[in-house]
Amino acid sequence: MPPPFHSFWITASGKTGQTGSPRARFPYWSLTKTALAIVALRLVERGVLNLDAPLPDQTYTLRQLLAHTAGLPDYTSLPDYHAAVAAQTPPWPQADMLKRAMKQGMLFAPGQGWSYSNIGYAFVANLIETSTELPLDTVFKTHLRDPLDLTDTVIDQTPETFATLHWPEAARYHPGWVYHRCLAGTAREAALLIRGLFDGHLLEPATLETMCVAHPLGGELPNRPWTTHGYGLGLMRGTMKMVGTAIGHSGAGPFSVNAVYYFPDRPDPATIAVFTNGTDEGVAENEILRLVQNLA
Repeated sequence: MPPPFHSFWITASGKTGQTGSPRARFPYWSLTKTALAIVALRLVERGVLNLDAPLPDQTYTLRQLLAHTAGLPDYTSLPDYHAAVAAQTPPWPQADMLKRAMKQGMLFAPGQGWSYSNIGYAFVANLIETSTELPLDTVFKTHLRDPLDLTDTVIDQTPETFATLHWPEAARYHPGWVYHRCLAGTAREAALLIRGLFDGHLLEPATLETMCVAHPLGGELPNRPWTTHGYGLGLMRGTMKMVGTAIGHSGAGPFSVNAVYYFPDRPDPATIAVFTNGTDEGVAENEILRLVQNLA
């Protein structure tokens, strides 16, 4: 039996479509990184943040945090982290998480490699809050939700709010385990977030171009549709079989996955969001590939 897919798509000409529940809300997981990168870059445009100056008391820059080239390790490599999540224990305080994770040491000197790090994006979230002196969700409202009229997309910060999401397993998960925070919303609004970015509603053209410059990471991935793949500033970018360039982000948590991508090479460029259950991002990515091929 195929997994349940909840999806929404919109093309440059304005065609839309959807499958599954239009009102269901889902955890966005690592699509939150794209939102964080957009907000950070908007603050760079306004002179609040500096993209390339070393951060206070650090040797890495905001650009390196956004690109996963700072050399930071990740807490998801810790067996104790996965055991604690599975046991439904309260999340560790961030300082405790960092003490545990940083025992691994830096993986490489900043700018001298690439390694995916949720810790890096936790630091970005902290930086946004300290530089604006506002809660992150308030900053998201100003810089993302209001410009794009996203009424259903918010940071779900408590077990009580997370329990209202579509997947029943959400009631047994504390979103505090996502240290960079976890946006949640509908499939439609996930697609509109990426569409709004590439329609030019959020960033200046030069900033968007900078965001999309990807560090190349290789070719095909097992059971996933990528033929080449890389990472920009909060964006996964590469090529997918038979459909060309794909730019966006995939996300995965303990019980659900998603893929949200813009396909600029199509005759009618499309933005598609797909959400499903399970833990394999490739399932969502392969469904997004099927949908974009059917739109051609």
